[in-house]
Amino acid sequence: MPIYTRTGDDGDTGLFGNRRVAKDHARIEAYGTIDEVNAFFGLLRSEPLPVEFDRKLATIQSTLFDIGADLATEGGRACVARLAPAIAELERWIDTSEAKLTPLRTFVLPGGTRTASLLHVLRTVARRAERRYWTLVRAAGTEPSAAIPKEIGIWLNRLSDLLFSWARSANADAGTPDVPWQRD
Repeated sequence: MPIYTRTGDDGDTGLFGNRRVAKDHARIEAYGTIDEVNAFFGLLRSEPLPVEFDRKLATIQSTLFDIGADLATEGGRACVARLAPAIAELERWIDTSEAKLTPLRTFVLPGGTRTASLLHVLRTVARRAERRYWTLVRAAGTEPSAAIPKEIGIWLNRLSDLLFSWARSANADAGTPDVPWQRD
């Protein structure tokens, strides 16, 4: 079976369930950006990383794939039952990371070590995925059959918070100071 189908050559694509929508539809933008975040996690995981950290990244990637599948399916809710514990897990990881960091007194610029820099890139793309999620929620309206699970938005919000904390932790673990923002 060839990888190309030619069915999208006119600017539309199929959702799970066979409905066709424009390739720039809010739903496509939402799950496409989730896919982009997941790809950047794959890039980070190509780096030499501690085994436990890599395991956490793999867990996040699996959740991202589940979320993408639900967003690609009108009425998709398969991941919802798993998101409440996943949100709590992200919060635990944030708390553990933050406990070893000095409190912020200024904004920090993305940078430092390669791992921290990749985590900052991931954070910004995760924030974009969250924005695309909220665009989809608003586009779906109030029709109950079109409801997009709120848990997805909460999980994405925690994810970007975690990535910021992990970026700071990566710098701290390497003995590299965060890069403070300074007004010119």
